[in-house]
Amino acid sequence: MPDTSLQVAIPNRALFKAAEVCDLVKVQPYVLRSWEVEFPKLGVSKAAGAPRVYRRADVEQVARIKHLLLVEGLTLAGARRRLDEEATPVAADEPLIDELIGENARQRLTEVKRGLQSILDLLAMGKSGEEFRLAAPSLASTNARRTTSGDRPAAGRAGQKGRRAAPARRRRA
Repeated sequence: MPDTSLQVAIPNRALFKAAEVCDLVKVQPYVLRSWEVEFPKLGVSKAAGAPRVYRRADVEQVARIKHLLLVEGLTLAGARRRLDEEATPVAADEPLIDELIGENARQRLTEVKRGLQSILDLLAMGKSGEEFRLAAPSLASTNARRTTSGDRPAAGRAGQKGRRAAPARRRRA
């Protein structure tokens, strides 16, 4: 496959003719015209009947399309979807994001960062000589927490405190 990296040396100009774009990106003019049909935002026509001209961003997009088609192996429809996904701004979901994040997000994130840093500090102290272990709580401490927190102990079930469970029925063979 030909080298289709996105590293195209684009001159520092505002507009380019179709032939110049073809030379820069190394595609045939008929390919560029077909991509104009598939990607309508590609290129700018100055006036009715005038030749199409391309902005710098259009030249970069042509290089990106070439990369998507030839290197990544996408179809034209797949390349169009990928470019649409890349062009969709994150701010389109801004109300939803604001609702999820809520107010004072930066302050809360800073607090979380401090908490995580303190955990890292605790873990680092374990390496410096002091012993630090993360262990699951013991069964005795779990039961003690249940009885002191107002929950019923594991033995006492709803309304059957002190009663024996009914014997299981035996199946006849």
